[in-house]
Amino acid sequence: MGTGDPNGMGMAHALASSIGGIKTAGDLVARMQLKKMRLTEAKAYVADKLGVGVIDLSDSTLMRTLREELDIGVVTAVPGVAKGLEAKARIAELLDIKVNCVERLKRKMAPSTDLAEAASSAG
Repeated sequence: MGTGDPNGMGMAHALASSIGGIKTAGDLVARMQLKKMRLTEAKAYVADKLGVGVIDLSDSTLMRTLREELDIGVVTAVPGVAKGLEAKARIAELLDIKVNCVERLKRKMAPSTDLAEAASSAG
């Protein structure tokens, strides 16, 4: 991990970020911590929702496979696997939480009652 090592910074970031973010389940645990859960409580909650043990949350191979199966996003783009807002919507559903950007999209996508009334009276 010297100055000439092309992977040096990546390794340092991976070690510094502990549970690994989207590579494992770190992003899911962090979301639960934002909901005022303590770290151990957040890990237990996420593990229960995913149907794995707490120790499995940091296994990048297992979590990669599970994230693809649950369609909740992975680090590298895989054709047909959710990414971006679609992945966030699936995560919100899986963890039984509200994600602001997902809720905002749902409101924008919901048909307006005024438009629905106008369409029904016109027809």
